[in-house]
Amino acid sequence: MTVRRSVQREDLSFSTALTAAMATAARAPSSHNSQPWGLAYVVSDLARRRAAALCGDNLSQPDLPGVRVDIDAEFLLLAADRARELAALPAHHAEMQLSCGLYWRLLQRALAAEGWIVRTEVVSADLGVLGLPADWRPLRLARLERAGTPTETRTQLRDLAAARHTDRGPYLDKPIPVGVADTLARRSSQTSQRIDIRFLTSEDDRSRFVRFVARHAGRDFAHPAAWRETHSFIRRSETEARERGDGFSLEHLFGPLSATAMLLRRIALAPITMRLLRPTGFPRILAAQLAALVRQSPAVLLLSLPEAAVGDDELVAAGQLLTDFWLLATDMGLVLHPISVVIQHDDLHARLCAEFGLAGLVFFVARLGYSAHHCPPSPRRSPAASLRTL
Repeated sequence: MTVRRSVQREDLSFSTALTAAMATAARAPSSHNSQPWGLAYVVSDLARRRAAALCGDNLSQPDLPGVRVDIDAEFLLLAADRARELAALPAHHAEMQLSCGLYWRLLQRALAAEGWIVRTEVVSADLGVLGLPADWRPLRLARLERAGTPTETRTQLRDLAAARHTDRGPYLDKPIPVGVADTLARRSSQTSQRIDIRFLTSEDDRSRFVRFVARHAGRDFAHPAAWRETHSFIRRSETEARERGDGFSLEHLFGPLSATAMLLRRIALAPITMRLLRPTGFPRILAAQLAALVRQSPAVLLLSLPEAAVGDDELVAAGQLLTDFWLLATDMGLVLHPISVVIQHDDLHARLCAEFGLAGLVFFVARLGYSAHHCPPSPRRSPAASLRTL
């Protein structure tokens, strides 16, 4: 028995839209530029029937062999790729969920700009029935349909995503106007999920945060497993970074360097060197250098969820909200530089909350300001590298 599949004629147009959207979504930020997401396009009849049933479509026998069902929709599944995840610290799991949420939201906005919007989105333990790669952990399934007039154009979003970058360099001595901060907070909070947005802009608050970083940021360099994992994402050259499509080069971390300076940094940052220098207080020197950068920043951003204990779904959703915040900040001429080490260890997270009167789970901390130089974009994998068909 065969029931006409009405989207057969439209497969090519959605595939074209998906290709364009993935090219934009590939610019999403991720911890260590690890890009730990996987994306599955559901195309087989059996997988589509199962996806439709998971999304609530009324199918009497979704697994009946030989039956093609009239489903006027397309289905995409977001997954975390375990092969690309950071795992040295327990807190890295949350960072991976956030990273996947950042990508998912940018992909959704890019698809909406192509005329396809999410009508239904589900989180279910049953997503594995769609037949995922063994090292993928399913996160979200979306049912997409054709939409009306897009709220933003493909060109606008593509250019905005390309302009967004993590700027680890010095910032201008230019305060962020109160109206800009208010707009960022107001427009980023207009969702069903509440996030708390805190800006540290006063001299006292920023000085206290600088001291906090100087005291504690050396933890990342002093933790052998965490530093080995971080170092594995530092590429030997810009060419290697482009070829691998992930991580970051020394230029991304420190700006333009002479050959001698690059060699010295490569030696100093090697895990074996870090282990030998750890007793000398070298991690504290590196923490002081990071604190000096923070001191030059007009604001520090802290984002938190109301509850201290949250699940993967809430973290993916938080990543989606962070996407909108970051793109809005970019559109307003601002750049960000995450300072994740201050929340990657439970004791530091607790101290930070106590120091600044924060509640719940602080999931993102970053410098915020105006770039003093042009920061080169970090490399990206081919947009299709994360795509599978089911």
